[in-house]
Amino acid sequence: MNNNYSSIQNLLHQKADCQARLNLLPYDGNPEIKERDGRKYLYVRKRVGSRLSSTYAGIYSDELYQLLVRNAREAREIRRNIRRLDKELALLGYSDRGLTPKVQLNLDFARINIKSSIFDQAILEGVATSFSQVEDIIEDNTVSGMTASDVQKILNLKHAWEFILDKDVIAYPSDYSILCHIAKLVNEGFFQDGGRIRGVPVTIGGSNYIPPMPIESVVKENIQAILQADIPSDEKAIKLCLYCMKAQIFNDGNKRAAIIFANHYLISQGGGIIIVPEKNVPQFKTLLIAYYEDRDKGEITEFMKKQCIKTF
Repeated sequence: MNNNYSSIQNLLHQKADCQARLNLLPYDGNPEIKERDGRKYLYVRKRVGSRLSSTYAGIYSDELYQLLVRNAREAREIRRNIRRLDKELALLGYSDRGLTPKVQLNLDFARINIKSSIFDQAILEGVATSFSQVEDIIEDNTVSGMTASDVQKILNLKHAWEFILDKDVIAYPSDYSILCHIAKLVNEGFFQDGGRIRGVPVTIGGSNYIPPMPIESVVKENIQAILQADIPSDEKAIKLCLYCMKAQIFNDGNKRAAIIFANHYLISQGGGIIIVPEKNVPQFKTLLIAYYEDRDKGEITEFMKKQCIKTF
C-alpha cells in the first residue's frame, strides 16, 4: 500500500523539533568582535535577506565568545537538517503551502463544532450515548453508562478529527493515503491494521447489496476521478463520502472514515463541514440503502446538500 503519510508526519515532527531548537538558541548568527574606547564588545552578525544586521551580545569574555561560536555551529547544523527534511518531504509529494484565510476560518469553524460532529457521527453508528457523555469522553473525563467499545469508538473519532484538523494535514491532498490513515485511527483497538484495504467479503445489514472486493488501484482511480470532476466542492465532498461508504474499502468503520475523509477535502477548500445531523439519521439511512441498491435518483445527494453541509 502506497501510504506516505506516516513518513511525512515523522519528517514534519522532526522539522518542528528543529525549528523549536533553533528558536531556543539564545543567539543566532556569527560572533563579531568590535573595539571601542580600548574595550572589546561582542556582537552577533546575521544576514536577513540582502541586509546584514548586528545585535549586541555583551562585553567580551572568552566564555561568551565560545558560547556564540557553539550557537553559530549548532544553528548551521540545524538549518542543514531543515533543508534535508524539506528535500525529503518534497520527494514524498508534500508541499508546505500556506493556508488561505478562508481555510484557516474553516479550521476554526470545524474545531468549534467538533463535539457536535462527533456526537452526530456516534448516533449514525448506533452508539448509545448522549451529548454530555460525548463531551466527557472528548475532555478525558470519566463517563458511566456506556460500553468500553462505544467509548473507544468516540475516542477514535476524536483522534481522527484532530488528525484532519492539523494545519499540515489539511494542506496535504485528499488522497487514498489520507483515507487509509483516517480508517486506521477510526478502527484503533478493533483491528490490527484498520487502515488496510479489505481482503474478506462483507454484507450490508438491511440491504441485499453485496459490495465487491475492493482493488487498491481502482479505489485510487475512482477517488481521483471524483476530485478531478468539474463540479462544486460540496458535491465532490458528498461524492467522496458516498463512494467510500458504498465501496466498503475497509473491514469496518467505513461510514466513519468516509465522513471524516470528505471533511478533509471540504475543509481544505474552505467549504464548511459535512455531517449527518442526529435528527436526520433515520432518513439518511433509508436513502443510503436505496443508494447502495442503485435505486437512488439523486435524492441522497440533494438531501446531503440541504441537510448535511454546514457553512460559516
